Amino acid sequence: MTSSAIDDLTGQLAQLLPSRGLMVCTAESCTGGLIAAACTDRAGSSVWFERGFVSYSNAAKTDLLGVPCDLIVRHGAVSQEVARAMAAGALAHAQAQLAVAVTGVAGPGGGSADKPVGTVWLAWAMGSQVRTERQHFEGDRSAVRQATVVRALQGLIEMLQTGP
Repeated sequence: MTSSAIDDLTGQLAQLLPSRGLMVCTAESCTGGLIAAACTDRAGSSVWFERGFVSYSNAAKTDLLGVPCDLIVRHGAVSQEVARAMAAGALAHAQAQLAVAVTGVAGPGGGSADKPVGTVWLAWAMGSQVRTERQHFEGDRSAVRQATVVRALQGLIEMLQTGP
């Protein structure tokens, strides 16, 4: 995916969010703030982007987003349950109405048989509704992270267009 694809997606968000009077926040692990950076690269994003949480470590997921430690222990940081809790926690700790959360294995190491490199869980939350999705992206660390940003932005647009 190219930066023009990301520009197009953030352009759509720049139209959709203000027209609905909504703001978005991010909770990022494997992308380390790239989704927030993509949003805030767009001039005028302060109208629709509220804040970003970079919760790279397990402790940060707990401290910043309120993800229960036992949830991480039971399911692992890269799991549907943790992605869901990250998205809900972002909404609880922000003044936004829509959140996206990502947690994954960008590589080159850190993968396992159950969660190989390229495995990413994404979650989108709006109100009390949360959608989750597991993806497996191919390529090196940069490619996995870029693909995650694109899919995260696409999911935000889908949620705005179809509802939670």
